[in-house]
Amino acid sequence: MSEQPKRHPNETAKTERLKDFTVDNDGQKLTTNTGLHVAEDEHSLKAGVRGPTLMEDFHFREKMTHFDHERIPERIVHARGAGAHGYFQAYEPLTELTEAGFLQDPSKQTPVFVRFSTVAGSRGSADTVRDVRGFAVKFYTEEGNFDLVGNNMPVFFIQDAMKFPDFIHAVKPEPHNEIPQAQSAHDTFWDFVVHNTETAHMVMWAMSDRSLPRSYAMMEGFGVHTFRLVNAEGKARFVKFHWKPLLGTHSLVWDEVQKLGGKDPDFNRRDLHDSIEAGRCPEWEFGIQVLEEEDEFKFGFDILDPTKLWPEELVPVRKIGKLTLNRNTDNYFAETEQIAFHPGHLVKGIDFSNDPLLQGRLFSYTDTQLSRLGGPNFNELPINRPMCPVHNNQRDGMHRMTINRGPAAYHKNGIAGGSPHPSADGYKHHQEKVEGHVTRERSDSFKDHYSQAALFWNSMSDVEKGHIVSAFSFELGHVKDKALRQAVVDMFANVSGELAAGIAANIGAASPAEADGAAGKSKSGASPALSMMNTVKTPKGRKVAVLVAGGFDGAATDALVRELRAAGIVPEFCSTRLGPIKSGSGADVEADHSFLTSDSVLFDAVLVAGGKASVEALAAEPKLADFLKEAFRHFKAIGFARTEDAERLLALAGIKAQAGDPGLLAGDGLGQPFIQAVAEHRHWTRQAQ
Repeated sequence: MSEQPKRHPNETAKTERLKDFTVDNDGQKLTTNTGLHVAEDEHSLKAGVRGPTLMEDFHFREKMTHFDHERIPERIVHARGAGAHGYFQAYEPLTELTEAGFLQDPSKQTPVFVRFSTVAGSRGSADTVRDVRGFAVKFYTEEGNFDLVGNNMPVFFIQDAMKFPDFIHAVKPEPHNEIPQAQSAHDTFWDFVVHNTETAHMVMWAMSDRSLPRSYAMMEGFGVHTFRLVNAEGKARFVKFHWKPLLGTHSLVWDEVQKLGGKDPDFNRRDLHDSIEAGRCPEWEFGIQVLEEEDEFKFGFDILDPTKLWPEELVPVRKIGKLTLNRNTDNYFAETEQIAFHPGHLVKGIDFSNDPLLQGRLFSYTDTQLSRLGGPNFNELPINRPMCPVHNNQRDGMHRMTINRGPAAYHKNGIAGGSPHPSADGYKHHQEKVEGHVTRERSDSFKDHYSQAALFWNSMSDVEKGHIVSAFSFELGHVKDKALRQAVVDMFANVSGELAAGIAANIGAASPAEADGAAGKSKSGASPALSMMNTVKTPKGRKVAVLVAGGFDGAATDALVRELRAAGIVPEFCSTRLGPIKSGSGADVEADHSFLTSDSVLFDAVLVAGGKASVEALAAEPKLADFLKEAFRHFKAIGFARTEDAERLLALAGIKAQAGDPGLLAGDGLGQPFIQAVAEHRHWTRQAQ
C-alpha cells in the first residue's frame, strides 16, 4: 500500500481556498449548466424516432456549444506541461537581504504551484524531446503572488527580448510544411544560430545532456535573469535564483529519448504524478547567488547579460529553503493549463535588474494571458487567485468573477473616502540613477559570445563531451543546406577546435583550420559545478524492473525487493504475461508489466530473480534479449540473483561483459552493491565498447 503524502497545517491554505471552486460529481444527479435536472442524456430531441432534431433542444445545444469551445489557445511556448501543488519553507530569516515575508519565518510554509514544460513543442508533443525545460513556481505568499518563471538551464539563447519572436519562429516547425515537431534539428534553427552568435553558450547547454532530464525531480531550475533583493533599509543587492534537486541532476541518454517518444510520450509527466501519488515527494533546495551592487563590474562578463551565468566557484550558491511537491492536480485544465505566470508578479523585497531580456518579458507575459485566457481577469481564476485580499479600482471585463460594491471605480475619489487607499508600506521599486541617450544599441560588455560557451565545454567530462558532439551531429545531420552545416562548424570552432573537428568528421564538413578557437579556450577555465558527473547520487526514486516468471525463488526475491524499497527504490515486477505469477514455494506476486507492455527504457535498472524454472521461462521469451541488451547499452545497472543465470542470459543477449564492470552484479549478497550501482545512475566504463 502506497504511503500518502504528508501534510502540514500551513501548507493546506491554498488547497482550502480551492475547495470553494471544486466540484465532485460522485453520486450527484445530472443537470444543465443552469442547474436544471436532466432526465435523458443520450438522444437529441427529434420529430419522430427517425425524424430531424429540433432546434428547441436547449440541452443538446448547451452541451454541444460547450464542447465546441472547450479548447483555448495553447501557449506559444511551453505548451507541453505538467504541474503539481506543494509548499516552500525557508531555512532561516533573510532579513539582512530582503523584506520578502515568505523568506523571514522558518516555521511558515508557503503554498506553491509548480509547472514544468518543454519549450518548442505543441501540447501533443512528447515529454522527452531534446529541449529546454520550463521550471515555473508560483508562491502564494501572504503579501501576494510571487512568480519565479525560469528554466532548467541558467542562460538563454538571446540577449534582448526584441529577438525573442525571431528565435521562436526559427525553432518552431518550419512554416511551409509545419515540420519538424518539438525539434531544433532543422535548417531555420541553425540558420538563426549562425547569424546570431550570442546563442553559442545556450546552444552548448541545449546540446548537452541537460536537455534530456531523467525526471522533473532530477532537474535543476534557474531564474535565468539577474534580479535584486532589497531589505527594509532600501539596501539592494543583485541576485540569481537556483533550484537544486535533492535527488541530484540526472539525464536520459539519446537512444532512450527516441524510444520513449513512442513507448511512453508522457514519461516525465507520468513520473511526477506517480511519485506524488506514492508519497515520494519531489524536493528541491532554493538557492541564491548574491552580489553587492558595488561588485557589478568586477567580472570579465556583464552580470546583466542573460547569456551568461555566474560561476558558482566565483559566487557560491547559498541554500535558503526547500520546495516540496506533495499534491497532484484535481483537473489538468483548470489548474495546469489555466495557471498564468508572469515574471512581473513580485512581492516587496524583490525587484528587477536592467537585463534587457527580462525587461521584455515584463510586457510579453501579460499580453499572452489576454489572448489565452480571454481577458484581463485571469488572476481571478481559482488557480491564480492570491491568498491575500485584492482591492483596487479595476472593474468589468470578460469573465469578471467578483462583485465589487460601491460607486467609486477610480482613484483619487472623495465619494468613497479615498478607498481603496495606497499603503505607506506597500511595494516600492528600488531607486537607482538612470541616465543615457535614447538608443537602439547593445552594450559593448555584451559582445563576448564565446568565452562562457568554452567554459561550459571545458567543464564537461569526456563522456559528456562525446554526447555533445553526437547531439550536434544528429541535429546538423538533419540540416539540408551543406553551407549552413559548415557555418555551424566554423562558428563553434570559436568555442573549441576539438568540438568543431568532432562535429565536422560526423557530418561531412571541413574541419576548422585552427587547432582551437579564437575565443581563447585557455582563458575560459572550467567550472566543476557545471558537470553532471559531480551531482548528488542516490537510489531514491529509481525504478527497477524485477524480471520474474513462474517458479521464481520467492523468498530470496522478496528479501531483495524489501531491501530495495528500504533504500527508496521502486521495484516493479515484469514477466512474460500480466496477472499473478507463482513462485517456487507457491506464493503469488502480481506482474505490473509484461514484455509486451513494457521496455527497459522505462526503468533505471534491471534485476533478474533467481529460480531455475523462472530463468528457463525468461530465456525462452524472445523479448528478453532485447530488454537486457538495451539496458546494457544504456549503461544501466543489471543484477542477477545467481552467477550462473548471469552468464547464461548475458550470452543469450549477446552481451560481452568486461571484468570489473560495476554495473553488472550477480550472486549472493547482491542487495547493497546493486543499490549502490543503481544510485550511480549510469556506468560509463562501457562507453568504449
